Parts: sequence; C-alpha cells; structure tokens
Amino acid sequence: MMFLGRFALFVVISTLVTHGLTPLVLAQDVTKKDPSTTEESRFAPGVLRVIPPAPEPEETFDGPQTLQSLLDSHPEIQFGGESHPNNEPHFDPRSRTLVEMAKQVILRREIYAFEFAFKPLRQIYLDVPRPDGRMQRKLVWYMVYRVRYRGGDLRPAADTVGGVPIYKRVEEIHYDSRRFFPMLTLRDQVSGKKYVDQILPTAVDKIKIREQITAPLYNSVEISRVKVPFVGDDAGDGIWGVATWEDVDPNLDFVSVEVFGLTNAFQQDGEGAEAPYRRKALQLNFYRPGDTMNQIDDKIIFGVPAYADEQQQKYILDQYGLDERLDYRWVFR
Repeated sequence: MMFLGRFALFVVISTLVTHGLTPLVLAQDVTKKDPSTTEESRFAPGVLRVIPPAPEPEETFDGPQTLQSLLDSHPEIQFGGESHPNNEPHFDPRSRTLVEMAKQVILRREIYAFEFAFKPLRQIYLDVPRPDGRMQRKLVWYMVYRVRYRGGDLRPAADTVGGVPIYKRVEEIHYDSRRFFPMLTLRDQVSGKKYVDQILPTAVDKIKIREQITAPLYNSVEISRVKVPFVGDDAGDGIWGVATWEDVDPNLDFVSVEVFGLTNAFQQDGEGAEAPYRRKALQLNFYRPGDTMNQIDDKIIFGVPAYADEQQQKYILDQYGLDERLDYRWVFR
C-alpha cells in the first residue's frame, strides 16, 4: 500500500512537471499577489515627462553668517570688564574667541533629490463626499506622477589639513531608500491664487483605471509611508502618486503646478525663527486654451506657448513671471 501511495504521488508530480508546474508553484499561487499591483506601468515614448533631479553643490551650505540668537541669549561670552579692558583675549587671537567665531559660522548639510515624472494634467468628473456625508458631482483636476530615487545625494566632504577639517569639496552618495513627503500646489499665474492638493479617496481608483496605471497608486499622504528604493538604471521601477484639486476657477488659462518635497534644499535669510525660509520646488508650467464650457474636453498643454510676435510672447512670459520660455524651472518658495 505504501508503494502504491508513493507511485501515485510520483504520477501526480510527473504530470505537473509535464505541464510546466511544480508543487512549489502551486503552493505559492495561493498567496501570490495580482501582478497588476506589483508591476511597473509602461507607456509609449513621450507620454511620461521626466524631470531629472537637480541638486546643486552650493545648496550644501549656508554662510558665513552670524548666529545672532546665540549672542543675544548669552551675553556672558562677550569680552570686557577689568580682566579684558580692551575686549582682547590674553593669548589667542581675537578671531578665535567664541564671539568672533559665532559671527563667521558656515552651516553644512546633506542634500538629496528625487527624479519626477508625470502624465498630462487632466480633468475628470467625480462624486466627492460632502461634510454631511452625501456625494456631490464635481470637476476635479488631477496629475498622475512617478518618483524615483536615483541617488546622487550631495554632502560636504572634509580633508584634514594640520589636524583641522577643511571643506573644499562635495561628494556623491546614496542610500538604499528615501521617503518622499510631497505637497503639490496648483497656482493660477494671473491671480496668484493657489489650490492645495486635496485627498479624495473616491478618486484614486477611477483615475488609476483611466490612466492605465498597473502599479499601486498613492495619494499625497499614503505615498509618504512608502520607501522609495534606490534605482541605478533608467529601466528601474518607481513609486506612483496622484494629486487632485477641486473647485478650480474655470476661467484660468496660465497655470503652474509647484511640487514640494522633491529635495530638502532651502534658502534662509539669516538664522532664527524670524528669518525668512524658502523651500526648493519644481515649477511645471501649463497652458489651458479653453473656457467655462465643456471643460473636460479642454486639453491642458505642458509648457509655455510660443508666439512669433514679440509683444504677444512678452505678454505670455509676463503671465508666468519669466524672461524666457521655460517649460519648467526650480524655484524657492
């Protein structure tokens, strides 16, 4: 009986192997995920616009600047009184005093940047939940995008000279992954009005089907929980997200999408809580030659339109605050 049982098992395994299956494959099929949730989306050339990361060496430091808040909080470090009538140290040069060093501080940091790719800016009618729980039909603007971490992070590199670290260069590094914390703002370039990305849970699935995204599609909150892995080649996969805006003025023509979170680079005038602070953002310029009628049929064009007439071209550039035609640029806001 034991021999017959083993023979039957052998027959079953042989049959499975003949058809290209193994018991291991069958065991895995029970828990295997749908490929549509794990495979990367691929599109025809030109459908996906790719903006390369743009970290700059000068973004790795600030200064020299004065740490005025430190000097104001600790007046005791100032020289003076009977022990130092001329405000001079006894032995070291004045430049080596804590007060003088606090006036010549260079703040250094590591800078990272993501690659950003996006599909055309589009509109769709969706049922959006209201505060009272009922659904309301609304026209929603949206953008589907992909982020990839290509490495190339910049950080100050020190060379030791006479036992003192001297920073004269930067070096490129990368990690296994990074987190992406996005904020996408739709800006009307004429009025200056801004629309912040809204989280619309009912919109993601419909947009995913319409845009033929086979990979997981995240809103701006969900994507921040996902690690963006390092990708070393152009064929590597990325993480897909979607930004949605509602109640957008139907009369706007010159519009930009500002993407924050692609880099940690910033600018600050001085130091302290009162010093102006500006983050680096990617500004994508769009042109919408449409009106308030049949808005869903209006095609939103990426880039600044070109005109042969110089006056017309200057008018268009003025709407975007540009001196020359730029489809996108990096700005500090």
